Amino acid sequence: MSTGCIELMTGNALPDDSILSLCQDKHRRIVLAMIAHEKRSLTLNDLTKTVLKYNHHTPITEVPEDVLVEIRRSLYHIHLPKLSAAGLITYDQERQFVEPTEQFDQVQPTLSKILDVDPELETPIKL
Repeated sequence: MSTGCIELMTGNALPDDSILSLCQDKHRRIVLAMIAHEKRSLTLNDLTKTVLKYNHHTPITEVPEDVLVEIRRSLYHIHLPKLSAAGLITYDQERQFVEPTEQFDQVQPTLSKILDVDPELETPIKL
């Protein structure tokens, strides 16, 4: 019987509606898909370029600097802290470094189902 929760390694549960809430924003969906595909540590710069590529469909050389700054700022101040607070990533703001956690691995099947039905995300997400 499904409890509607994903059991995390810590013994805490991340409810399915929390996962859905995290996936409501397109930038977070792109970041989650990127982490799921790469299965390794990534930099804020990597994630900024990926969001630009998949959300704006524009080469980095053709994007005004203010657009890049806004994407980077939203990742740094909003999206990555939310994913970190949910326990899905560790986020070193000083080094601008993102790593998936064991909890990310636990919720990845649910995340994959959500991300797979997003018609705007090309799969797999690549750098």
